[in-house]
Amino acid sequence: MAVVAIGKVSVAPSFAADVDWNRWAIGCQGCHRPDASGSTGGAPDMKDFVSRFVTVPGGREYLVRVPGVATAAFSDKDLAALLTFVLRRFDPQHLPADFEPYTAEEIAAGRKHPLRTEAAEVRQRLLSQMSATSH
Repeated sequence: MAVVAIGKVSVAPSFAADVDWNRWAIGCQGCHRPDASGSTGGAPDMKDFVSRFVTVPGGREYLVRVPGVATAAFSDKDLAALLTFVLRRFDPQHLPADFEPYTAEEIAAGRKHPLRTEAAEVRQRLLSQMSATSH
């Protein structure tokens, strides 16, 4: 049986998703809800949609730089695993076949330039790109 090292604890692969789910529960679901459906007037709905961001230029980076991700209290490595889990768990149907998991280096780079007040504007621009490419 293969073993995956997570932090200082080694767990079998079947438990790796549980670790990511726990990270989701601790760091994300309070606003995004357990099923990623979002909250009215608050965190956006990600269910059956979030992976579409990685299909447009700048979308992959946007997901790292949004305030709740860029400032999350997880290591870069753990956050890379969590963000990859979110895409695979809540929107596998839109995840490109050639999707590469996020890396700790990618997370570290994005965290250096977090989105603040401009996050909604960047999101809207990306949504417009998605809309233009879906016609």
